[in-house]
Amino acid sequence: MNFLNKLIKSFESVPKIARQPTIALKSSAEIELMRRSGQIAATVLKEIIDLAKPGMTTMDLDLYAERRIKEMGATPSFKGYHGFPATLCTSINHEAVHGIPSANRKLKEGDLVKVDVGAYCQGYHGDSCVTIAVGKVTQQANRLLNAANSALYCGIEQVKEGNYLLDIAGAIEDYVKKMGYSVVEDYTGHGVGRNLHEDPQVFNFRTKELPNVRLKSGMVLAIEPILNAGSKYTKTLRDRWTVVTLDNLLSAQFEHTVLVTATGYEILTDRT
Repeated sequence: MNFLNKLIKSFESVPKIARQPTIALKSSAEIELMRRSGQIAATVLKEIIDLAKPGMTTMDLDLYAERRIKEMGATPSFKGYHGFPATLCTSINHEAVHGIPSANRKLKEGDLVKVDVGAYCQGYHGDSCVTIAVGKVTQQANRLLNAANSALYCGIEQVKEGNYLLDIAGAIEDYVKKMGYSVVEDYTGHGVGRNLHEDPQVFNFRTKELPNVRLKSGMVLAIEPILNAGSKYTKTLRDRWTVVTLDNLLSAQFEHTVLVTATGYEILTDRT
């Protein structure tokens, strides 16, 4: 694997070597700044959910997102990150993650499009993703979309001081298995703060690959399960970014940036 591919694989990917993570606890002042960056990301996604219609291109969505992020006093977290060329990741149907927006990719009735966005404001990042049903989708596609969103909240409900990372992972894995889907294991959640990707890795399945970190107030986590309708296995296309399901079946993803508090959690990218 050459150096560029190593950088690309590091973008939300599972590390290959277990190590003790170094986790930065955010101060009250830092948390306030992260609320701002989180709300910018949330606002952009909320607007794009309403904007995405058949006939629009993924580049239309990208240009809109970049303009809105800048209007709100922030910059896109993803653009230029390890060479990624756009503001959004836009992944359609069997594309699981890291799809590149294009003026040649038109949304069609029945598509599932994953839209992932990051906003960097006053030194801190907010990171969030939704899966959007374009027009009327099939019952099977809608069920997968709803399951991916529910899986995210199964994980979030485990976030509180004293719980462990694998409490999040186990809750997600158990729900996904119950629904008859698979969890993509090659890409995980992560810490968020001054850097877009920080320790710890936030798994969506039980593993002994990394230490099972105990959650502490002040940790900020991006929780982001990716659910596949079929196999968990994926591959990366020749553009070196777009990850697709190996069996070409549908994939769906949701993500929130979540603060661990003394009594539970706060969703910093809440769209309500």
